[in-house]
Amino acid sequence: MFEAPLAPEGGKRDRAYLVVLAGSSVGEMYKIEGEKTIIGRGQKAQIRLLDDGISREHAQLVIVNDRIVLQDLGSTNGTYCNGLKVEANKELVDGDKILVGSTTILKFTYHDNLDEIFQKQMYESALRDGLTKAFNKKYFTDRLESEFTFAIRHVAPLTLVLFDIDHFKKVNDTYGHQAGDHVLSEIAALLTGALRAEDVFARYGGEEFGVICRGSDVMQGQIVAERMRKAVAQNKFVFEGTHIPLTISVGVAGLPDPAVKDASELVSLADQALYKSKHGGRNQVTVHKP
Repeated sequence: MFEAPLAPEGGKRDRAYLVVLAGSSVGEMYKIEGEKTIIGRGQKAQIRLLDDGISREHAQLVIVNDRIVLQDLGSTNGTYCNGLKVEANKELVDGDKILVGSTTILKFTYHDNLDEIFQKQMYESALRDGLTKAFNKKYFTDRLESEFTFAIRHVAPLTLVLFDIDHFKKVNDTYGHQAGDHVLSEIAALLTGALRAEDVFARYGGEEFGVICRGSDVMQGQIVAERMRKAVAQNKFVFEGTHIPLTISVGVAGLPDPAVKDASELVSLADQALYKSKHGGRNQVTVHKP
């Protein structure tokens, strides 16, 4: 694999990175590898950023004579470095700030391996739930806002899936809170593996979780929800040798829906669908119909 050149000062064994300072993926760190690295929201981008205003192939980093050069790829909204629009090749130096799209700011920097490990740990602790390792509610809410804005502007489908564990209080009361924590972690691991890389899986509340399905309509979201429900119902959850039977109730809502004006309304509709699943017998999927 071709690696980006070392930092030019003093021959340090540092490598080049982009760190997200602002946008939906704040704190995420991308190592620059390969002779060309495309930044954009499309499938061909090595650095995929899904914020509003980012083109499919927005900009790229190119290795030129052992230096890293930033190039705009004819993006709709332009690429800016330190506040100036990139019109031609812009050689990057440590600390440069790159704006792509409406809100995403990237910092170009060099790190050694210890810096990389520390940065990733900081990213994980800020955005992940400590118990389940799913994204936390703040990240989920922020990401839903940006995905909703993108979907409305581009008239693109977007589906929200909410679910919670049936009779979870009974699990805690019967088997203990350690068993409850174990169940939460197991369900998160099980369902994370069943989702696409671009889906956002988060712990929304105590035993409630959410999935943002970008680019998926409600019918596709229903398929995802049913797959998740079956995975939990068929899985054997065991804690300290004891089998704990579990099911989940699921609610689905999505765009396009002319009645939905903001992201909070989408959450409300998915929550109402979840409520119907709970009160309709549990262990089922309910879809909100516009």
